[in-house]
Amino acid sequence: MRILVVFLLMVVALVSHAQEKPLDMKMDFEEYEPPSTLKVESHVLTKAKFPFIDIHNHQGVMDAEALKTLTSKMDQLNMAVMVNLSGRGFPYSTERLKNSLQSIKENYPNRFVLFTNVDFENMDDPQWTTKAVKQLEEDVKMGAMGLKIYKSLGLQYKDKAGNRIHVDDPRIDPVWAKCGALGIPVLIHAADPKQFWDPIDKNNERWLELKLHPRRRYTEKEASWQTIIAEQHNIFKKHPKTKFINAHLGWHGNDLKKLGQLMDQYPNMYTEIGAVIAELGRQPRVAKAFLTKYQDRVLFGKDSWVPEEYTTYFRVLESEDEYFPYHKRYHAFWKMYGIGLPDEVLKKIYYKNALNLLPKLDKSTFSN
Repeated sequence: MRILVVFLLMVVALVSHAQEKPLDMKMDFEEYEPPSTLKVESHVLTKAKFPFIDIHNHQGVMDAEALKTLTSKMDQLNMAVMVNLSGRGFPYSTERLKNSLQSIKENYPNRFVLFTNVDFENMDDPQWTTKAVKQLEEDVKMGAMGLKIYKSLGLQYKDKAGNRIHVDDPRIDPVWAKCGALGIPVLIHAADPKQFWDPIDKNNERWLELKLHPRRRYTEKEASWQTIIAEQHNIFKKHPKTKFINAHLGWHGNDLKKLGQLMDQYPNMYTEIGAVIAELGRQPRVAKAFLTKYQDRVLFGKDSWVPEEYTTYFRVLESEDEYFPYHKRYHAFWKMYGIGLPDEVLKKIYYKNALNLLPKLDKSTFSN
């Protein structure tokens, strides 16, 4: 009888085991996303603690109806001012900039800011520099408060001979200098994450993003990541009287020690956190120390206009939550941690630093 019982137990165990998937099963990285079983306090923040200025946004239509819709969503986030960096649009248009500025003035003059843009086509024209500087002066006179430089400078623009136009091309120097003379900042996006140049293999943190968006992949055929970044740093050095906002933490969010060295080296360089909050959220203690030390030169930015994604930014900056997800897995497969910045540092990142760089903004919306 004992032997029969043991046998039956063995049969039951074998049947149960057979119903489970084998331990040596294979699973794609994209599929493995188990819900966390961690039980900790959670503070999903859908509204910023203080009114904030988004220094890095992109909008197309800026007519009265579009602005009305935007302000409604901005109010829900506690966004006081949106900076639209795409002032001239695509293709570049003076008429578009003029119409957008007029619409803002007539409808929501204290809620929106436009930056202008420079077209680097036809740089072989001997008159290109003169025309670009004149256009910049006219755009600022019309109401533009800054200049936005896209990553296409350094990556895509070429001269008639097919040579890449460098970020620090001397023909552009008068443009940078004129920004300093006019007292307007230059928000510049140079290159992209270094991983976009690295081999696409198991060692690349951006592997999934590159798989989903293969056009984001670069090679060193035209220029290396280091070359483009060095060109950007060179214009910071050459134009100390011009204030540059180095977009996306200058693609050094994964190395805040190096970014701090750059901040020390270039006192005219500011930075913003658009599209790189995931870098800060995975190193909360180091990030808090960095943001505290450089609290006068870091600005709030988001980049893509997806209102529901702002909660990640608020939660990383304001809370002390642990181990919560980022909103785009292909940007960050790791979890976030709240930095818990003190109010005074938060205020500087949210609006005070931007007010210093954009002195024409109405300050009455903001408390001290």
